[in-house]
Amino acid sequence: MVNPGPWVVHKFGGSSVADADCFRKVATILESAPATRLAVVLSACKGVTDALLRLVALAERQDGAYRGELAQLRSRHAAIASAVLTASSAQAYLDGFDRDCQDLVGILHAVELTRSAANTVSELIAGYGEIWSSRLFQRFFEERKRRGGPVLWIDASRVVVVDRGAWGPGIHWDESRAHLRSFVPEDFAGTLVITGFIAQDRRGVRTTLGRNGSDFSASIFGALLGAAEIVIWTDVDGVLSADPRRVPDATVIDSLSYNEAMELAYFGAKVIHPKTMAPAVKDSIPIWIRNTFAPEKVGTLICARPVSALPVKGITSIDRVALVNLEGTGMIGVPGTAHRLFGALREEGISVILISQGSSEHSICCAIPQEQAERAAEVVRRAFERELKDGQVQSVDVDPDLAILAVVGDGMAGTPGIAAKVFAALGSSGVNVRAIAQGASERNISAVVDGRHATRALRAVHAGLYLSPHTLSIGVIGPGTVGRVLLDQLASQSARLRKRFNLDLRVRGLLSSKRMLLGEPGIPLGDWRGRLGEQGVEADLARFLEHVRVDYLPHTVIIDCTASPAVAARYADWLAAGIHIVTPNKKANSAEYSEYQRLQAARRAGGSHYMYEATVGAGLPVVQTLRDLRDTGDDITSIEGIFSGTLAYLFNVYDGVASFSSIVADARQRGFTEPDPRDDLSGVDVARKLIILGREMGQALELKDVKVESLVPGGLADGSIEDFMAKLPRHDEAMKKRLTAAQARGKVLRYTGRITSAGVATVGLEELERTHPFANIALTDNVVRFATRRYCDNPLIVQGPGAGPEVTAGGVFADLLRLSAYLGARL
Repeated sequence: MVNPGPWVVHKFGGSSVADADCFRKVATILESAPATRLAVVLSACKGVTDALLRLVALAERQDGAYRGELAQLRSRHAAIASAVLTASSAQAYLDGFDRDCQDLVGILHAVELTRSAANTVSELIAGYGEIWSSRLFQRFFEERKRRGGPVLWIDASRVVVVDRGAWGPGIHWDESRAHLRSFVPEDFAGTLVITGFIAQDRRGVRTTLGRNGSDFSASIFGALLGAAEIVIWTDVDGVLSADPRRVPDATVIDSLSYNEAMELAYFGAKVIHPKTMAPAVKDSIPIWIRNTFAPEKVGTLICARPVSALPVKGITSIDRVALVNLEGTGMIGVPGTAHRLFGALREEGISVILISQGSSEHSICCAIPQEQAERAAEVVRRAFERELKDGQVQSVDVDPDLAILAVVGDGMAGTPGIAAKVFAALGSSGVNVRAIAQGASERNISAVVDGRHATRALRAVHAGLYLSPHTLSIGVIGPGTVGRVLLDQLASQSARLRKRFNLDLRVRGLLSSKRMLLGEPGIPLGDWRGRLGEQGVEADLARFLEHVRVDYLPHTVIIDCTASPAVAARYADWLAAGIHIVTPNKKANSAEYSEYQRLQAARRAGGSHYMYEATVGAGLPVVQTLRDLRDTGDDITSIEGIFSGTLAYLFNVYDGVASFSSIVADARQRGFTEPDPRDDLSGVDVARKLIILGREMGQALELKDVKVESLVPGGLADGSIEDFMAKLPRHDEAMKKRLTAAQARGKVLRYTGRITSAGVATVGLEELERTHPFANIALTDNVVRFATRRYCDNPLIVQGPGAGPEVTAGGVFADLLRLSAYLGARL
């Protein structure tokens, strides 16, 4: 006798058989299946089971509308039948449907009279949806005649025998196999179309397998037929690494072990239910999860020994959880406390989701569904009433509105560092962990967090474990001279950073002095100028911040490219709220020392990062070099240099041929000066940089402590910028005299700043020998010389361009990338 080949079971859910087009898609999938013997398990058409149960509810309320709604169900199935069947076959199908409707009306009328439906009646009625869909499909598939062999319809309620126990339906395998053999010969070589969801009890009465029952049916028939594999067809591409509604970058998991799938399913992932897998697991039958509407996608394989390089497969959560905490010194070393706690909860039918206890035994807590929280508190207080009175148990507390985050993967076992990444990701995103649980298998790490932060936690951990791009929600304030260049740099590098480092620098807001642009999910940076002009709205800092700081993105970054003291004054509040700041704005770090201290305290309190390398030397590593010297134990003697790229440019170019005022005007046009050149010429900008470096050295410097020589002529410090630029040429002669005098002595003019370990800080124009390191620099170079205990005979020098939008924006960009690395990105 010819071996007919192995069975392959295909199960299609309600969304896969929702209408006539879906029926055709299912048929096409089956016709392309390679196996010679197919068992096709069908759910009811989408929404039909709920509609049938609604009929029961209407009848119990003596609402005759159930007749009309039953007629609507007939109309829906008739429409599918007329679209996919020949007229005669459709009529034959509807004849059977009408007989079912007559039976249903009789049953529902009895319910209406008694105002009550027994559970057996509800299950009997609920199972008609699978009968109707599978009968229709059997006729349709047989008529197409595109696949060899007969197409046989199987009513599962005449095959599968179950007993309902405390853990759900239990299968009587021997009886079920005998029933199946009576309908399907061993050498049958064709297609079985099987009703999902329904079965019979030991009395032969039709019952159901409960929710997810059709998946259970597929697994049962896979075991009964000795199938080579089971394919669950649904409306997603496979099992996802997280809920895509909360983690948009969730990806399809290539393969899972049975245990991994069960863990993910238990914690709410959209995957086959753990109980429904049991028959397949028992016989080691592989299960595929695939998409009816994208059959070209490979899907997810669930099997005993998956081949996958990923230690973590998925991250999921359970929402609306409460934490019950039992605490008391009298619990220490007393056996049976946990038994009494969980026994009391069990007696009240309260489900325990998670348990956590420290080794001190001083407290034990468990997570339960929130709707059971108050009842659980009463039960536990009653169970420990005596201990509470005697003071042996101090408290029974219930904390509501929590969520459980679960990280699942067989590969976590024996792999150091997974838990560290999980909790580092939660910590860096400002998510507090209330309780932790991990089994000895190391397959699951669970953490209880505030329910309001659940989405942020999911995204942070998903990115922290490199299952999705590491996303920063960015708001840029000041898309002007430096800001516009930064945005263009981000636009040019974003795709590369995402592809190479899985880093998503998502600019969600732009704020200028008058207008702002908010984007969801982000602003396309290729055309940000046009969008700001066309789609921008009136600037509103509070609304801007609210948009950029969204709970579902774990890291919020404000990039301040202004020179505004008003914006800088907000830094402390932002840092305290956990918002990271990247800026070239010197105003915050050079404000009054008490404000500087408040800023640093806010940063520590908020666990946030404050990046300001570009405040001194634009893109040069001046601040970081100073930190490295101090952190490694060196002693700073003095720091001196040319700290203004603007003034470096002016005195490199100024040779007496062109007037000093014309050179200032040209530098302003090129973007080498602040919007108001007096901010540079006054020396205050250099003084602020000395204050920043002095405070990095540990000195409590104030602006008034710096001796500054201003190059702003007397009488021009006030007034408009235009007025200043118009009157500056009147003072060209005085500057020329200083230049001529220096040249006569063989020297050059350079505007320098110096700070010593004693806190002496000076800023001003000085004459230097032509051989001095500060005398021979490129046009806009900054040069900073560190004299230290280590670098005493030959000071350490940092030199390079210190002005201009490109290098300043580059310094800000570099700080942003450093921040990304601090937050867990792999750069």
